[in-house]
Parts: sequence; C-alpha cells; structure tokens
Amino acid sequence: MKTQKLSLRKIVSFLNNPDEDGGFWLPNIQRPFVWSEEQICRLFDSILRQYPISTLLIWKTKMGVRRRKFIDNFREEHRHHLSDFKVPDDDKKKCLVLDGQQRLQSLFIGLRGSYDGKELFLNILSGELAAPDDVKFKFKFLDPQYAAYPYIRFKDIVFSDDKPRLIADGIATQANQPLSTTEADKVKDHVDLIRETFFNESGIGYQELDSIDQPTLYKEDDVVEIFIRANSGGTRLGKSDLLFSLLTSSWDEADEKMEILLDELNIKGFDFTRDFILKTCLTLLGQGARYEVAKFRKAGVREDIESKWDDIIAATKDVADFVEGSTFIRCDKALPSYLVLIPLVYLRYHFPATWRTKQNVELYLLRSLLAGAFGGTPDQLIDDIVSKMKEVKTFDLNEIFGVIRSAGRSLELTEDRFWAIGYGSQNIHLLFNLWYRGFNYTPAFVGNLPQIDHVFPQSALKKVKAPNPNTGMMNIMKYREGDRNQLANCMLLTAAENGAGGKSDTLPDEWFKDKAPDYLNRHLIPTDPALWKLERFEDFITERRKLIKAKFGYLLSVPTSSAPVQPDAKQT
Repeated sequence: MKTQKLSLRKIVSFLNNPDEDGGFWLPNIQRPFVWSEEQICRLFDSILRQYPISTLLIWKTKMGVRRRKFIDNFREEHRHHLSDFKVPDDDKKKCLVLDGQQRLQSLFIGLRGSYDGKELFLNILSGELAAPDDVKFKFKFLDPQYAAYPYIRFKDIVFSDDKPRLIADGIATQANQPLSTTEADKVKDHVDLIRETFFNESGIGYQELDSIDQPTLYKEDDVVEIFIRANSGGTRLGKSDLLFSLLTSSWDEADEKMEILLDELNIKGFDFTRDFILKTCLTLLGQGARYEVAKFRKAGVREDIESKWDDIIAATKDVADFVEGSTFIRCDKALPSYLVLIPLVYLRYHFPATWRTKQNVELYLLRSLLAGAFGGTPDQLIDDIVSKMKEVKTFDLNEIFGVIRSAGRSLELTEDRFWAIGYGSQNIHLLFNLWYRGFNYTPAFVGNLPQIDHVFPQSALKKVKAPNPNTGMMNIMKYREGDRNQLANCMLLTAAENGAGGKSDTLPDEWFKDKAPDYLNRHLIPTDPALWKLERFEDFITERRKLIKAKFGYLLSVPTSSAPVQPDAKQT
C-alpha cells in the first residue's frame, strides 16, 4: 500500500477531475455528507493551526464501480438526492475515496463552492484563541453580497496568483480606514500562513490501494472489507450502513431503489429507514432479523434481495398503506417501534391470501405497541413470530401473543403503566391517535401538526405552593413534574388552537367557558365548571381519570383474539 502526499490546494483540483490521475470520486457505498457549517469551519481552523487532519484512503481502479461526484455548491436537500450526482460507469482509471469523504467534501465546499448559497470567509484579524469554542481562526459561511472586512473570502487568498505581499495590500484596501501597524502585520502574517499551509506539498497524505498495478492484491470484495474496517471504528457508520455497502457493491441500482422506496413510504408522515428495510429483507428471505455481516457475504443472499426486490417493495408498501389508511396509527410519532411491522410484511409476502382478511392485525399492533413488546432489541422475537407463522401458515393472534409472552415480554397494560402514559412519554401520541380519530395527523405543513398541551398550564401549576414541613412556610412547589405531565392533564389541540392567540397558558375555567358540549366530550372534560378552577386541580384529575378509564378500560383487559379493538370507533 503506497502512501502519497499532496498540497491541500492541489488535492482539491483532483476532485471530480478525470485529468488528474483519473480524478477523485466517491463510491456509492459512501453515505451522504453530514458535516455542518460549524464543522467545516473547525476543519479550516485546525488546518491553519497546523493540526494533523488524518490520512485519506484511496482505491485506484479501472473497474466499473458506481460512483458520484463531490458536491461543490452544497445544499441540505442534496443529502437525500445523491443519485443526482451519479457519474456514468466506465473502465477508465479513477480514484475512489474510501475514507476521508467528510474532510475532502468540506475542503471542496470551502475552496471551490458554497454551503446553502454562502461562501467561506475568514476574519483576517482573528488569530487569538477564543473560549468557549476553542477556535483561533474565525471562519464563517457568508453571503458574498453582504460580507465585509475584516471577513475575506478564503478561496481568493488560496488561489490568487499574486505574491503574498500584493494579496495583503489588496486586503488592506477593503478596510474602511487605514490599518494600524499591528493590523497590517497581522494581515501579512496570516496571508503568509495561508499560502504556506495550502501550498505545502506535505499538506495531506493518502494511502493508495492500487488495483491497476496490483490487480490480484485488491479485489472488489477486499476493498469492501477494507472500507468496512476503515469506517467501523468511529460513529460515522451504523451496522445497516455497512451491510448496505456490501449490497451496493454487487447491485448497481441498490442505493437509487432504496432512496425511491423510502421517499414513497415516508411521504405520508412516517420515518421508515434503510435499517428497517434491510432487516425486513433478511427476515423475508429466511436469514433472520439479526444483523450479521456474514449474511450478506453468504452466496446468493445479495442476489436474492435484488431479484425479489419488487415483491419485497410491494409487501412493504401494502403494510405501510394499511397502517396509514386503516388503523389508528397515522403518523411517525404514533409508531414507537417500526419493527412491530416486520411480521406483518412477512405475512403479506408469504401468505397474501391470509393478509387480505387483516383479521386481528389492528389488535396485534395496539397491544404490542402500548405494552412496548418490541422495545429494546427484538430480533429474536421477530424470528420467533415468523417461525410460528410459518408453522401454522396463518396469522393466529393467540399463537403470536403466546410467542411474545414466552419471550418474557408483557402484553398486559396495567393501570399503573396506562396512567404512566403522559406528556413526553413514548406512547402518548399512539394513545391520542386512538383517542382523537378525527384529527388530521398528516397536514401539508409540519408546523400544522396536532399538539399535545396541558389542560392546566404548567406555568400556573408551578406557582401553587405547599407548606414546608420544616418551616411551615408556603414555599414548596406543590405539583411536581409527574403531577403536571400526567395523562389526565393532557389534551390534543390543533396547531391553530395552540398557536399565537390560542390556548397557550390559558386556565381551563377561561378556555372551556364558551366551548360546546361536543368539544368537552371529545376531550373527556368533566362538565362541572367548578372543577376547571386552579384550586380544584386534584378534583378535576380524579373526575377526568374516570372519564378516560370509561373510554379506554378495554385496553386494561387481558388480550384475546376475540377482544374488540375499540368499542366505538366514532368520536365520543
């Protein structure tokens, strides 16, 4: 493995440039660029402070490996549309970046492009270590139209053909007044530093895996293994990313098809991930839900996923459409575990006739999600459920619930667990999706999503004091967080109701005074106005708990396949 070095200015010229040793490109196994403006600025600060920025890992090859360009004028939406930067496959010489994407992409943006329309500027008078950020050289992404001295566009210094003295003089003319001797010296020193740093032939090193001169030493599978090992030491890639890298190494269209599928699944307010899709693929094809790199290296597995992809997509989309259109789950917040859906996709894929009846599917979702049966790491549970379905060749709810209980996972929703569903809990949106069937959980704008609010505002409850047992003085907060956030003090409001000029910190005696009986009934509010006063908070909670339990008492019973999903699906 050869180690080479280039100046930082020179290596940027290699990106996307086939005339420079074939050019540097990104293989499609690389995930999207994720660094923020601040991280890019910190990289340039580190460079000027002469900090090492680690060695890159490059693969030189003539293989027709799928690749994409580095992005010069980067925008946030590019993270989700990498196929827009795809480069046509060819058998020409090229260099693929296996490790170092974030650094090279940041250099390219800072020196050749922009970030959301803004370009990289340096405060030419900075240079003193500043707390608390530990930044010495102050870089910022600014709109060139409005940037002003002492901020100087950084690329103008790095790529100027003028001598450093002339560059410094040009910078001085941009100031509103003549520079002091100290300021002029600082500008000259910084120009010298920048030129020295970015022209230094040892600016950045890269190790090169050469499959052109050594074709038998670095084969594609070896390179994928090196890529995984190079990227698995930090937090940049998850296990699903690594497995997906194996899939894309043999299936050219994998990333594009995955991108299209996730866009289609998530258009209605959900958040399906690549992790979910890969785990579903493994389960459907009999490989088990647990992630193991060896599975994707097993002969035929990657080919099986590719050949059966259309059927896998159809099954997954059918289940997602059913969940969104025919159950109480209508948004991402109401689905605390997506893994609960994998057995349903398995049912749709392997037993489509049984799936068409949808018998007891909603009850399975309700009990499993409310009780948290798929929390933690449920890979073995998923395998056991699909094994039982394969054995009985149908969706037998009693059998499936038996499997869940045998795994030591509860399906019983005790009163204690039920009342623990409060403001900020994992399951409150799930319960409210069931409670408020008439609310629109998929508005056109995210800002219009329904909002969970307190009936008695937290601000008012925090002011209520109780006597201090030690002094007798009324200086102890009476209602702690658990009291304020409990389920019986929560309600669902539209964004308009809870926005500016809406409920906000309005007390219930004011908020409910002109509300119609249907409104009170929808929110299960006790109708006695005396209970709406702040001093009757505890009495209000007692009475509202009775109303909530009357509506959802059926959830507290032991589940059976014949139990109703909801006594009355209409808004009560």
